[in-house]
Amino acid sequence: MKKNLTFYILIVVFSATAFFTSCKSFTKEKIPHFTANDKVAHFDYFTYKGNDRFYNENKLPGNDYYYNPILPGWYSDPSICTNGSDFFMVTSTFSFFPGVPIFHSTDLVNWKQIGHVLDRPEQLPLSGQKTSEGIFAPAISYNPHNQTWYMITTNIKKGNFFVKTKDPFGSWSDPIWLPNVQGIDPSFFFDDDGNAYIVNNDVPDGGSTYEGHRSIRIIRFDTEKDETYGPSVMLVNGGVNLNEKPIWIEGPHIYKINRKYYLMCAEGGTSINHREVIFRADSPMGEFIPWDRNPILTQLHLDSDRPTPITCAGHADLVRKDNGQWWSVFLACSPINNKFENLGRETFLLPVRWSEDGFPYITKDDEVIPRIIQMEGVVRDTNVTFGNFEKIDLFEETQLGMEWMTLRGPAKELYSLTENQGFLTLQTVDVASNELKEPAFVCRRLQHHEFECSTRMYFQPQSDNETAGILMYKDEEHQYQFVVTKVKDRKHIQLRKVTRDGIDVLGSRELGSNDQCFDLKVISDGTHFSFQYALGDSKWQTLITDIDAYYLSTSQSFGFTGTTIGLYATSK
Repeated sequence: MKKNLTFYILIVVFSATAFFTSCKSFTKEKIPHFTANDKVAHFDYFTYKGNDRFYNENKLPGNDYYYNPILPGWYSDPSICTNGSDFFMVTSTFSFFPGVPIFHSTDLVNWKQIGHVLDRPEQLPLSGQKTSEGIFAPAISYNPHNQTWYMITTNIKKGNFFVKTKDPFGSWSDPIWLPNVQGIDPSFFFDDDGNAYIVNNDVPDGGSTYEGHRSIRIIRFDTEKDETYGPSVMLVNGGVNLNEKPIWIEGPHIYKINRKYYLMCAEGGTSINHREVIFRADSPMGEFIPWDRNPILTQLHLDSDRPTPITCAGHADLVRKDNGQWWSVFLACSPINNKFENLGRETFLLPVRWSEDGFPYITKDDEVIPRIIQMEGVVRDTNVTFGNFEKIDLFEETQLGMEWMTLRGPAKELYSLTENQGFLTLQTVDVASNELKEPAFVCRRLQHHEFECSTRMYFQPQSDNETAGILMYKDEEHQYQFVVTKVKDRKHIQLRKVTRDGIDVLGSRELGSNDQCFDLKVISDGTHFSFQYALGDSKWQTLITDIDAYYLSTSQSFGFTGTTIGLYATSK
């Protein structure tokens, strides 16, 4: 009996060694440690290559030009601030971890992500929250009176809070909660006299009288005690003109410019009616009068058949360069064929102009948001955040790069970069991607309509429940899974469509029982996806093509995020 068992083990080891020797790694002459009973999937590399036609056909004319969006893909609700020499910018992350990416620049064109503001679980409780819940509209500010940086935001299931730091390149404090600030979208205003305030979206005095009826409120803030004091005062009821029943006024920011106080907000909801409006007063608590030529930014009234349209523009923030020029970051969408997009709301940058009566504006009349802009005096680096680019991750570091995210938590027990050096290893855990839990899913944003993604996976499913591969994820009910699994004890590669009602198998092909090394590729032409695979070092084969990209779009699914793509494993 012992001899037979020993012989069987030697046969298994020899077969695995012979197979893996023929299945070379992407760049490494090695294979992962792998046994027949491992309930894991090992990923050798992940590539992402943007190939949008617009960038290919419209080259930048000089070194002082940049593309809009400056942060392509789902980087919504941008907020920006400066201490006079350094600029920092943050965006929303909803229920993804880590939270609130922070970018740094010294010239507004060349940006580099330096980390995340919320990078610890105690800063970011997200358990049980849906994809489009979690962290809303972070606002970053610098207080010159105490040389402190603040980031204030809403955790939609927990309330409003802020964190602070003396060094935005380093770590930020634990959350300081604000029980007297309700609603969403808070932001700080630090006046030059040392007084501090928080403005936010909340219910109007007397309550809402129609759907979407909100107000902008202000409350004083003590920077030494880190708490609010005094009453919450309503500054704006409903929006620019209450008689028109404006909806969802939000994203407020206050600025002091030439001894006047400006209150800038978004109106109209986050879809095609989105717009930015401006008010002015003589004090931060005073009566704010709307500009008679609002909105100061919108695209809602333009011809829907215009070429390469930008839509849904709003939720802006202002910043001044040391040369006195004002600029604005804001969110907008770039739908393909003016129909839908999977990229979510992206971050754009445009110069600010001033009216003869002293109001700032970004667009006026029928102006379209330009995709190519010049910023004189700035030299564009080769490593910028915009345009077409390619990223290759060989998983050779001990930590994931800053572009990677997980859902509802850090997932530290679900993936490893050290179990097999040079590979990302995912556990096939009992959590599915449509549950409000923490799945074994490591993902990044889609940032182009036209792109290619690929990976090499080593995987041996032990049962029909075990699945691993590439997951394209919009939310709990809108996903494509390009995976290897077992069907009635036979190995298959499948494309699955996750819906509200379950899983539909769109394509399936039986594989050999000894196949354990799989190359997977997703190709997008903007409107449709193709899914290809290769076994070992064989040629690419097409599993299925012409899969509708619309299914993952916000037009189809609602929600506040864009589509993400990444690596996934489950045993459920």
